[in-house]
Amino acid sequence: MSTTTTSPRLKTSAMIASFADPGQRTSSAPFGRALAALAETDPRIVGLSADLSKYTDMHIFAKAHPERFFQMGMAEQLLYGTAAGMAETGLVPFASTYSVFAARRAYDFICLDIAEPNLNVNIVGGLPGLTTGYGPSHQATEDMAIFRGMPNLTIVDPCDALDIEQAVPQLAAHEGPTYLRLLRGNVPMVLDEYDYTFELGRANVLRPGADVVLISSGLMTMRALQAAEALAAHHLDVSVVHTPTIKPFDEATVLAEIDTPRLAVTLENHTVVGGLFETVASAVVRRGLGKRVVPIGLPDAFLDAGALPTLHERYGLATTSIVDRVLTELRRDDTA
Repeated sequence: MSTTTTSPRLKTSAMIASFADPGQRTSSAPFGRALAALAETDPRIVGLSADLSKYTDMHIFAKAHPERFFQMGMAEQLLYGTAAGMAETGLVPFASTYSVFAARRAYDFICLDIAEPNLNVNIVGGLPGLTTGYGPSHQATEDMAIFRGMPNLTIVDPCDALDIEQAVPQLAAHEGPTYLRLLRGNVPMVLDEYDYTFELGRANVLRPGADVVLISSGLMTMRALQAAEALAAHHLDVSVVHTPTIKPFDEATVLAEIDTPRLAVTLENHTVVGGLFETVASAVVRRGLGKRVVPIGLPDAFLDAGALPTLHERYGLATTSIVDRVLTELRRDDTA
């Protein structure tokens, strides 16, 4: 008599799991805590949400400052229209929803109500890129491509909890509108080991390297640092440049790192269309560097639903995938 064994079915929680590695240091709800702390010293700060405060960590702020929190319901256009009106009166709103809803449903309201008058409204978008397994309805794989063409809008793609905590007060102090690609829940702590300080509009060389330069943003900076360590076993010296501000872009720092004989690779938790890669590539062309840049990012496609760790491997965001790609590109250069 034969028996059949089957793999255990993944639970739904695997689709919304943290991208943190097992045993990795994390910080809980860094955005919500940073915003609540900032509001203690700045009475202008208000928080708004479109029925997703728990899932964008805005509930931390709501609990600490209930009189300054506004629940707008599932009405993203109303959310950002209201935030614009608040900014007109001198308040500093942070308005949170999922990135897909801000970028796809409320673009025109953000553009004409907020960006055109250059108001200090901070758009906070949860589940950017491939940080959920719930398929194209929730995966904001093209949000930066949508928002990059909007005048006056500053775009920030933070790597970890430290980035978020330090970015919040700088976003509030910035005169025009901002878009933050929010990492929520238990967010990894990575950059505190690299003598790093977030500075709006600036890139940061986290580690030097003579053979390869990885230019990354968002959670892919964590992956880039992991890949750099793994590539050391292949006797490769890898530099990592973190670019948390996508717009305005720190061309001076990034191009200085690219304009060398090293293999240059961009890494982003976003489609390779319209995000970090194309930002870097356009800067390279305008400067006339004549340099090949290899993109690692999500494909120009609607992605599958499924367990988040599986999807990261499938679409090339896993550390092992990055290592394999870098080695392949180096072999290509050697045989060219």
